[in-house]
Amino acid sequence: MSLPSKLFKSLVTIKNDLKEDIDAVFTRDPAARNSLEVILTYPGIHALVLHRGAHCLWNNEQKLAARVISYGSRIITGIEIHPAAKIGKRFFIDHGVGVVIGETAEIGNDVTLYHGVTLGGVSWNNGKRHPTLEDGVTVGAGAKVLGPFTVGKNAKIGSNAVVVKPVPAGATMVGSAARMISDYHDEKGNPLTTKVQDAKQQEKIAKAGDSSEDQTADTTPTAKRTNTFRAYGIDPYSQDPVAEAFAKMLEHIQQSENRLDQLQSAMCDIDPSFCKKKIR
Repeated sequence: MSLPSKLFKSLVTIKNDLKEDIDAVFTRDPAARNSLEVILTYPGIHALVLHRGAHCLWNNEQKLAARVISYGSRIITGIEIHPAAKIGKRFFIDHGVGVVIGETAEIGNDVTLYHGVTLGGVSWNNGKRHPTLEDGVTVGAGAKVLGPFTVGKNAKIGSNAVVVKPVPAGATMVGSAARMISDYHDEKGNPLTTKVQDAKQQEKIAKAGDSSEDQTADTTPTAKRTNTFRAYGIDPYSQDPVAEAFAKMLEHIQQSENRLDQLQSAMCDIDPSFCKKKIR
């Protein structure tokens, strides 16, 4: 099939999908009054229609034209959707400004996004980098979903939440408390610290600050800041600090139990009757 024929067929499909897209607006936005108003004034509809056209061009190796349409859509609507992103039916972007949908993102049917949502990637892999939203997912205003994982069917992500791990179907995710997980990372993602633990070394560094001659000798850091760019400031190798804290706590509990067992054994050697006593 020739390119013009493919484009014409795509336009017919876009026209047929448009009615479903408009109907989706009425079911999710009580402010919508009539179809003409939705077509003329809803940036989410404009961005979706333009994306469907750009996506068709992208799939037919007209990538520059697809990017130009995507760029124009961003200027008009404030919504940035990469033309390679896969979007299902009845997709609704409410308000729209600040929405970003990355290249390898996949969105199912009946999905709703609010303004300020980012579906981003945190790695430089050539393959899958962005999230997959299954059918019926709702993502609240300002939420960030970062990484190549799946948000399950009918899951809900609250406003301003930051999600970096898979979400089970039907789950609700909220919260975005930031915690320091490390100062810097090396190329392999291992955390590096620039804190100098030794007080004498700190004193040397302080003195070196006053002397340009000794500066290179005494202020050589224990770890260098890398120039590796981290998309969205997230390192895909970063460990969950809460999980690490629990792991350390469990390890400490196990060590304490071992020490108690050793202590009990020693007490029993000294006083055999001790082991026969019941602990209340």
